[in-house]
Amino acid sequence: MARIEDRVRDLVEEDGEMRDAVETVLDRAEDGEVAWTDVKGDLESGQWGRLIEQEILVEGKSGFALADPEGTREAVSADGDLTSSSVDIDDVEGTSWSKWDKLAGLSTLGFFVGYSYGPVRNIVGGAVDIVLGPMLDVLPFYAVVMLIAVATGLYSTVLRGMLMDMEKMGMYQDRMKDIQNRRKEAKERGDDDAMQKIQDEQMEAMGDQLGMFKEQFRPMVWIMFLTIPAFLWMYWTIGLRGAGSNHELQSIVLPLVGEATWTQGVLGPIQVWIVWYFLCSMAFTQIIQKALDIEMTPSTS
Repeated sequence: MARIEDRVRDLVEEDGEMRDAVETVLDRAEDGEVAWTDVKGDLESGQWGRLIEQEILVEGKSGFALADPEGTREAVSADGDLTSSSVDIDDVEGTSWSKWDKLAGLSTLGFFVGYSYGPVRNIVGGAVDIVLGPMLDVLPFYAVVMLIAVATGLYSTVLRGMLMDMEKMGMYQDRMKDIQNRRKEAKERGDDDAMQKIQDEQMEAMGDQLGMFKEQFRPMVWIMFLTIPAFLWMYWTIGLRGAGSNHELQSIVLPLVGEATWTQGVLGPIQVWIVWYFLCSMAFTQIIQKALDIEMTPSTS
């Protein structure tokens, strides 16, 4: 009875009000049968006629019977979720990055050059040193790195909470999951017509992947825009790539490593300063997320 399920889906896609009509018929049906008098006040005669025309309702013993009650119920449930998600997702796809988002992205690319190009690194590092340099007069370098980790964890959490709509991200995932489930069911029952429709729908839904990527990447641009200068300052302060250190730094004592200099490799080529920053960043970010109660994962149904 797979064709009945497909007919119900087609009706709901063509006319959203048919979903309520089908649900009303399902609710009023007793032992799989329903009469026009049972639904007269809630259905229009045209809706009733379309259900009979599509053979979703067939002649029964004392009225009309649902040709496939289970298939009809599954089609309405799945199609209802899909229709709701599609409408909301279309609204999101109409949005775009602002000029400030694009400017932040271009600036971030410029900051990346500083990792391999000394003049850019010196300009950015020197500018950030106006703010962070005085801290080294009263705090050791590892403590300043901890403060940077707290700051980056705070604004990255806040920016992701502000710029990412987790509910709509969940809708993107729900829609793709729904398509995959229906495709699997159609394949199992050998319904080639349904498979073709689902494949066409899957191709149309590829735009959702782009919308999902844009939702994820927009806050990342701003996070990198603020974080890379801090990284370049640490890079510049330590004096990597043959440059002399711009500050006199104390060594640090790490578990399982002991006393180590900031440029010493501890995980292969990964140096102490990078390991220390990421350990601090991961720890403080988790604490900040819990404290602010900001959800960082999409809410799916």
